[in-house]
Amino acid sequence: MPRALITGPTSGIGQGFARALAAQKHDLVLVSRDEARLSTLADQLRADYGVATEVVRADLTDRSDIERIAEVVRASEIDVLVNNAGFGVKGGFLDTSFEQEQQMLDVLVTAVMQLTHAAVPGMVDRGRGYIFNVSSVASWITGGTYSAAKAWATVFTESLAVELSGTGVRPIAVCPGFTHTEFHQRAGMQMDSVSEWMWLNVDDVVSQALRDARAGRVISVAGTQYKALSSLLRVLPRPLVRKATGVRQTSSRFPQSR
Repeated sequence: MPRALITGPTSGIGQGFARALAAQKHDLVLVSRDEARLSTLADQLRADYGVATEVVRADLTDRSDIERIAEVVRASEIDVLVNNAGFGVKGGFLDTSFEQEQQMLDVLVTAVMQLTHAAVPGMVDRGRGYIFNVSSVASWITGGTYSAAKAWATVFTESLAVELSGTGVRPIAVCPGFTHTEFHQRAGMQMDSVSEWMWLNVDDVVSQALRDARAGRVISVAGTQYKALSSLLRVLPRPLVRKATGVRQTSSRFPQSR
């Protein structure tokens, strides 16, 4: 069976990928800091889909844990890598500590880069593989460090797609908008002001990403509203984007999605 490694699979988009890939008969390596929830999910996936599941506890804010998972990737034949783990911090850059900002960058940037770097050589040698980097519509706005990290993930994925063209390895940047997950609750963000029509379901995000991967697309955006918004953000003059989306104080007006 093909094998997939997923970071942050205990809830939200990561769990959606875990269930979708298990349904496609991928054996799974599940990586998270919450070992109890990991074990529960692994048992459910084994029972529901008859796939092999491996649980690896790791904290991706810890550089040594990132390297340990990279070793797992290098030692395994990983056909699908899903870099999903992430979190946001409430408030603007001046409202947060350096430690919070660094931890977020370690998870959203360093872990993504290091695990991808570990996975790509084996995938290229085998002539196949998918790398799903869960980014965000926020990668096209000026929403603080989170947006900057997601912009890095999106451009990194696009760069990889060019470099790996013809190898059989397909990188995909998954760029959701507001999605019904635990992300905002964990960050202490109040989201009551966001209209219901702006929200996506996890299954829609994941199924769109899988369809786009099969079609050879590099960027995946789910939902008509976010397809339109992301297209607009990419052509608007940057001064206008900065004025409309820049974070002056704590704000939940634009997507930070997990």
